[in-house]
Amino acid sequence: MEAISDLIAEWGDTFWTWLVLPVVVALGLYLTIRSGVVQFRLLPDMFRTLTDKTPRDENGEPQSVSAFQAFTISAASRVGVGNIAGVGTAIAIGGPGAIFWMWLMAFIGGASSFVESSLAQLYKTRDSTGFRGGPAYYMERGLGARWLGVLFSAVLIVCFPIAFSSLQANTIQATLSGSFGGNIPSWLPLVTGAALAILMAAVIFGGVRRIASVTQTLVPLMALLYLLLGLVIVALNIQELPGVFATIFTSAFGPSQVTGAALGYVILTGIKRGMFSNEAGLGSAPNAGASAAVTHPVKQGLVQTLGVYFDTFLICSITAFIVLVAAPDLTGADKGIALTQSAIANALGPWANVLLTIIIFLLAFSSILGNYYYGESNIEFLRSGKRVLTGYRIVAVLAVFAGAVVSADIVWNFADGIMGVMALINLVAIALLSGVAFKLLRDYSQQRQAGRDPVFTRDRLPELGGVELWADEQSVTGRIDIPDATRGTSPKSRG
Repeated sequence: MEAISDLIAEWGDTFWTWLVLPVVVALGLYLTIRSGVVQFRLLPDMFRTLTDKTPRDENGEPQSVSAFQAFTISAASRVGVGNIAGVGTAIAIGGPGAIFWMWLMAFIGGASSFVESSLAQLYKTRDSTGFRGGPAYYMERGLGARWLGVLFSAVLIVCFPIAFSSLQANTIQATLSGSFGGNIPSWLPLVTGAALAILMAAVIFGGVRRIASVTQTLVPLMALLYLLLGLVIVALNIQELPGVFATIFTSAFGPSQVTGAALGYVILTGIKRGMFSNEAGLGSAPNAGASAAVTHPVKQGLVQTLGVYFDTFLICSITAFIVLVAAPDLTGADKGIALTQSAIANALGPWANVLLTIIIFLLAFSSILGNYYYGESNIEFLRSGKRVLTGYRIVAVLAVFAGAVVSADIVWNFADGIMGVMALINLVAIALLSGVAFKLLRDYSQQRQAGRDPVFTRDRLPELGGVELWADEQSVTGRIDIPDATRGTSPKSRG
């Protein structure tokens, strides 16, 4: 088994180094320049659109999930083991310098995230519970390449609701085992897996609105708990903080003396673990972004870019600070969750592992729900039907159970490789469709400059094909009496 794991890891590193990494960096820089650094320039709009009112249907009900709920669904997937176990792994094998490359790629990747989620909104479709969409949909409708959408959907289903959700469950199990010290009951993995599977089934069989309802409660709670824990540890070691920043920046541009990692491997580790955590350009978050009811596609592009920052600059940074102020000696450091656990125990005492277990559960379980939703959206793209959806739900629940009872080494390495394949497919698609995203951005900016709340309709960009929704302002905004915001005339009745 170890030989297989090493073989998969070696293949994954080669694939990332020579193919995925150059595309991620080059496309991120291109989109950043072409968009006028949209990920920084429109930062105030990201917060403004996060709290937009949700458009209503003719019955006065929300058309779909709100912008904030879509944010929490994507954040639920983003904020998980990648922020704690993933950051711990990055530091253990790439040294502190890997954190700098995570930060840099989050900023560059913000432009990729903006483009993919704006496209997902434009090409979304309507289903019985609201809206759905994502990369598979813009590949089919924007590029006219359904075969590419089918390939992407298949890869995503293997990657997220199966591989990544298994990892989340495994991390919950590992954290619980760590709380028992060396005396791990033989029944613990089975009970943990069964409990997670039952909880997951109780939520996912209620549909996307129940998932959104759960995540909008869990995500703020888990973020607050983890931030408070991290701030306490940093405050207790505040004198170490300047040295931590210095170590991160100096280690980013040279080989790591602690881990023995060469500079190229430090960079590769930071980018891989960063993409696993914040998912910028990966093609996962657009599935959540497409579910939101908003008045302009760009609004959800901005919200999902904010999600990248929330994940990396806030949650990942807290983990890095916890590890580097509480356990500055990384010689022989454990990988994954064990490194973060030991750092927290060193700073606050063994009792803190109980609190970390609760936080890990909230983080990982919310990620499992987000991962599941991504898979559901793509299952419906491949083939709709109640039996198909039920079968998928059963497989997703079993994957979570299995993740809690088996070793994660092969799954981690396989997930890295399959994540690279998924990212490459999506990055090629958004590169080809980036011109459409820039037209949307230009339309949004023109309306903002005119002092309007941007509303998009198909007739604003009539040259675009494959757009199913966005027919008129009434259907987009859900209002009967609408000022003609696109042309600046007085309100007129559309009832």
